[in-house]
Amino acid sequence: MPRHDNDQWDIVTSVGLTALAVAACRAIETKRADALIQDPFADALVSSAGTDFPVSAQLPHRGPDDESDFEEVWTYTASHMGVRSRFFDNFLHDSWHNGVTQAVILASGLDARAWRLDWPEGCSVYEIDQPKVLAYKDDVLAEEGARPRCARHAVAIDLREDWSAALERSGFDRSRPTAWLAEGLLPYLPDHAEEGLLKAVHELSAPGSRIAVEHMRAVRSVMQHFSSRYEQLAEQWGLDINDLFYDNDQRPDPDDRLAELGWQTNAALGSELAQAYGRTADGVPEDMSQHLRYVTAQLLPQPNGNR
Repeated sequence: MPRHDNDQWDIVTSVGLTALAVAACRAIETKRADALIQDPFADALVSSAGTDFPVSAQLPHRGPDDESDFEEVWTYTASHMGVRSRFFDNFLHDSWHNGVTQAVILASGLDARAWRLDWPEGCSVYEIDQPKVLAYKDDVLAEEGARPRCARHAVAIDLREDWSAALERSGFDRSRPTAWLAEGLLPYLPDHAEEGLLKAVHELSAPGSRIAVEHMRAVRSVMQHFSSRYEQLAEQWGLDINDLFYDNDQRPDPDDRLAELGWQTNAALGSELAQAYGRTADGVPEDMSQHLRYVTAQLLPQPNGNR
């Protein structure tokens, strides 16, 4: 079913199902000899879903129908997610090494960074997502005996609602520089919600704040172009992956919009990151990664003291 502005989901439906898939990819990455990240909680977050989830958290995996094509697609997807996760991990490390001690993970899904990263003393992390998604993650990690390694705050609200007010009610301090993560988020937002999100981030950010964003231009067109590659995944999940995304053809790129708001921006292609992390010969095809862009931006102090 195509997306609409008031749709909701838990961890085994719609957008929530993609959070399980990403966690499965992190589990696969963690098991690699040349792993780019370590997520000791990913396996439990997938296996605790209590559903016949068709995508394995382990390779090799040929799918329920023993398809070699399925294995190729899932191997590529897992490797790409390893690259993506490493990029955002590095962004956080760079941020706190430059004095940023407050982070906001937008649409955090089953992200376990508050538990798995070595946060400096005094760091606060705010996770924003649908209530059922956050509740599922909290329950699983509590069952595992996991404890956050920072002051972690769950903000249970849809990003299409007034999330900035909910964030501040949870203790967020707009006077402190903040590291913002928008990982795998923008294609799931309608255009007005994306514009509102970037404006809210700007209004809540003190000078020195940073943001990292994953972005794909013309996401619906790109995914339709590669739809044959993902047909088996869609069949096994019981949903059309293209139905999860909003059309972003007419939107400004997030780095252009942030630059208009006064942020200093940089962007890299997914293929460039894969090469930097040693994954170009490992099943990350140039075709898809050439469309993925990873944007970072920093809000610098203005000479007049204003933002």
